[in-house]
Amino acid sequence: MNNVISALRILPVEAASASNALPEEGKFLEALQNSISQAEGAQGHAASQVSAMLDGQGTDVHSAMIAVEKADLSFQLMMQVRNKIVQAYQQISSMQF
Repeated sequence: MNNVISALRILPVEAASASNALPEEGKFLEALQNSISQAEGAQGHAASQVSAMLDGQGTDVHSAMIAVEKADLSFQLMMQVRNKIVQAYQQISSMQF
């Protein structure tokens, strides 16, 4: 499941290492990468909670379901942010200069 969120990364690796990036761009990229990492962390936590519940390690169903719902909400949020970024890119690329 972690590969699903990793596949959503829409910014090339070169963009992260660009030396001529403006400070605002770096902050936006850093914030975007942090939110992706947090979504991946929520998904990993949910997977471990479900695994612990199925293995009988004392995790109750409620905790597992809450973790799964948090991971689902963070994934949906990341998808909406991605869609907005793609939409903004498409609008900018269709502009005539």
